[in-house]
Amino acid sequence: MSKYDIIVLGSGPGGYPAAIRASQLGFKTAIIEKENLGGVCLNWGCIPTKALLKSAQVFEYLKHAEDYGLTVTGADKDFGKVVERSRGVADGMSKGVQFLMKKNKIDVINGYGKIKPGKKVDVDGKEYSADHIIIATGARSRELPNLKQDGKKVIGYREAMTLPKQPKSMIVVGSGAIGVEFSNFYNSMGTEVTIVEYLPRLVPLEDEEVSKQFERIFKKSGIKVMTNASVESVDTSGKNVKATVKTKKGEEIIEAEVVLSAVGIASNLENIGLEEVGIAQDKGKIMVNDWYQTNIPGYYAIGDIVPGPALAHVATAEGITCVEKIAGMHVEPIDYGNIPGCTYTSPEIASVGMTEQQAKDAGYEIKVGKFPFSASGKASAAGTKDGFVKVIFDAKYGEWLGCHMIGAGVTDMIAEAVVARKLETTGHEVLKAVHPHPTMSEAVMEAVADAYGEVIHL
Repeated sequence: MSKYDIIVLGSGPGGYPAAIRASQLGFKTAIIEKENLGGVCLNWGCIPTKALLKSAQVFEYLKHAEDYGLTVTGADKDFGKVVERSRGVADGMSKGVQFLMKKNKIDVINGYGKIKPGKKVDVDGKEYSADHIIIATGARSRELPNLKQDGKKVIGYREAMTLPKQPKSMIVVGSGAIGVEFSNFYNSMGTEVTIVEYLPRLVPLEDEEVSKQFERIFKKSGIKVMTNASVESVDTSGKNVKATVKTKKGEEIIEAEVVLSAVGIASNLENIGLEEVGIAQDKGKIMVNDWYQTNIPGYYAIGDIVPGPALAHVATAEGITCVEKIAGMHVEPIDYGNIPGCTYTSPEIASVGMTEQQAKDAGYEIKVGKFPFSASGKASAAGTKDGFVKVIFDAKYGEWLGCHMIGAGVTDMIAEAVVARKLETTGHEVLKAVHPHPTMSEAVMEAVADAYGEVIHL
């Protein structure tokens, strides 16, 4: 039996950074993966979807070249090549993780791993043991009972990334990040898209003002939006799919070539040995403490299988924190109130901390500032005037409670608010930190200035 210090089960954005950090700290480390290194995020999620969305953005630029004083004739898309480029980007990143495993002298064990009592893992009949076993098996597309995925007419995100041909029409069920990103991509490519959201607004976890602006932009782009609506059933017997949608006005039947189910994710907890080892679970998640230890000594869990935001950067942080604690380092628990969320549509959405409503509900007296990109010189020059930056401060102490952005490139801007909040920076300190001009990022400073009645460009 091969013996290790640390074995990581799963090589997604939680698992492979945990393995690398373990190796850096001197642990003899192995990682077990049943498919491709990098997990869903790298192969079927974060990375390839961004490649698809970039192709869509370039195509939109070509279609609106005249807005920039340019003439482009005969611009068209090749759907197959767009998908091929996306797969190439994912493959390249996966090879990069393979290189990192070799560089860090991590043993890669290919196969299906199941944990066993006594700090062991069985991989397709062969046993391995370790002092510490980190479970990082991730999640998959969640299936609703009335929306069973057949992989052809009712699909999940995997199929949506690699459809053999572009559908003429698509119904997208759910308006979280996955739903709106695919809606954006397929609409830009020329597919007729209808998005169905159960809650009253699109991207319902975002600040209400962001949601409203986002919905206006989506409708303007030609996407049909149905909120306060639910897909009750689908009929796949004909050439097209007929979906029965329940709305406040009653039921209506809408038709499309394909239905994309984007109603969240389900943790991969089945058939990995949790029950045999006795690891505690609740509501489809593994129960852990601040250091990701389960109730059974020597077993840990990170990422989408534990409570908290199911985001790649959260899984990475959890994996590194877990390993550093095992190594006896002084580490702080992750602050889940300061996790940024990003949606990579056009325009992008990025946020961190409390929404305005959450701050009010928590009893804060607040100062709110807002700066529209329509007043930004850089945004005007770039032709990306849609959107705004919104900031929320505690009026008493100046604590930065929340930051919400919608616009071009805002997913790259949100880190300023994350770092500032981590450092307990006040509004006045942000104001006095000189921001470069002309940039999109100076809208953050201007929004803070607005909150304090000192805005210059409004």
